[in-house]
Amino acid sequence: MYAIVNIGGQQFKVTEKQNIYVNRLSDEEGSSVNFDNVLLIDNNGSVTVGSPVVEGATVKAKIISHLKGDKVIVFKKKRRKGYKNKKGHRQYLTKIEIETIKG
Repeated sequence: MYAIVNIGGQQFKVTEKQNIYVNRLSDEEGSSVNFDNVLLIDNNGSVTVGSPVVEGATVKAKIISHLKGDKVIVFKKKRRKGYKNKKGHRQYLTKIEIETIKG
């Protein structure tokens, strides 16, 4: 059984007991969150597609930790002009574990 759920503007294909990294959520570590923007549910071949979401379907997850992702380097250069610009950033992420999919 899997579901496609919209979390923070991004779509993720999730199964039970799966760990995924999403953009930083405002809840505390160890707390549970429910996502009700479920776009699709596949229950052993029985596919339910929402328009736009599946009514009554929820995905329950537990927040494991808040962390920062790997550094991303942004390098810009124009040849023969002497222009070089190097910047980078680290994305704030939340690691969550999918507990149950109901729908």
